[in-house]
Amino acid sequence: MSGIPQNVVYASLVIAALMGLASIADLATGSPFGGQTVFDILFIISAGITAFLGIDCLRDAK
Repeated sequence: MSGIPQNVVYASLVIAALMGLASIADLATGSPFGGQTVFDILFIISAGITAFLGIDCLRDAK
């Protein structure tokens, strides 16, 4: 895999990492999203799933 599809996978990994970090920061401080714990946990889980699928996609492409 090369070109645009690979760039899309890398972009999704970066966005998943940023959402995971923002959700962890919200759990710790309550500032980015207003401190809603259930949504933070769901965001962290979805960021982890997205990261797993992106890494798996990159492994399969090689």
